[in-house]
Amino acid sequence: MATGIIGVGHYLPESILTNKDLEKMVDTTDEWIRTRTGIETRHIAKKEEETSDMAYYAAKNALDHSGLEAEDIDLILVATVTADQSFPSVACQVQEKLGATHATAMDIGAACSGFIYGVVTAKQFIDGGTYRNILVIGAEKLSKITDWSDRNTCVLFGDGAGAAVVSEVSEDKGILSFELGADGKGATSLHQDGGNIRMNGREVFKFAVRQMPESAEAVVKKAGLVKEDVDYLIPHQANIRIMEAARERLGISKEKMSYSVNKYGNTSAASIPISLSEDVRNGKITNGDLVVLVGFGGGLTWGSMALRWGK
Repeated sequence: MATGIIGVGHYLPESILTNKDLEKMVDTTDEWIRTRTGIETRHIAKKEEETSDMAYYAAKNALDHSGLEAEDIDLILVATVTADQSFPSVACQVQEKLGATHATAMDIGAACSGFIYGVVTAKQFIDGGTYRNILVIGAEKLSKITDWSDRNTCVLFGDGAGAAVVSEVSEDKGILSFELGADGKGATSLHQDGGNIRMNGREVFKFAVRQMPESAEAVVKKAGLVKEDVDYLIPHQANIRIMEAARERLGISKEKMSYSVNKYGNTSAASIPISLSEDVRNGKITNGDLVVLVGFGGGLTWGSMALRWGK
């Protein structure tokens, strides 16, 4: 047996903030935002809707898709930088909401790379025989740490959650290779200061357009495959120009790259699992497809993974 993903789910808040709405809040334009980022709208959670609530809805969705029950889950991993509070962890709150009484629970802090970090962590527990079924969730309420007067950052972020059930799959499927990395020297390029997100956009862009394509290409080689074998690419949905750099490096067509940044903006750790869930459910990813996931985030961190889709 191998280790892979057997179920996916996602959740997005109802309220939508458009670029036109932002024009009334800060000195920006719809055209400026779209041409530089690809973002048109983003979902914003209500004040009373917490990260743990969104994580729960996405997790329940993924469990339903996997065919498992909450009591089948051995471990819950939540990737987030916007926990409801310092403690308890979002994972513990999700455990209680789901009724997953047999599950251990903990959060992972790797910013936008967090979901990939979580899936790789889950793989280690399953490969080692410690656990069988692990729920990995990426969930963020970035609206609560966004400075809505900072036009350089407030146009970028949205709220939401995505989840995956990681378990045993048949030998020819599942996670084929992965890469994780970090560079703490770049910590001040993207960080939280005074309660809000602060970003040196130029430095983050330079890092991302180099690291994302390199990391995506690296996991394909590690899997013993070539770029032409890739059926679908799911990059972190941060900026269309960064995403295009990764796509062009792999030499795949636009139709083979996940694209949801226009609808949801940058949802940090939730970005990749939301896209994965949507694309699986829309039939863009089918049994046997070679899928590459790749992301980068504050830390600075990065992560990528090549997997053969299916059970």
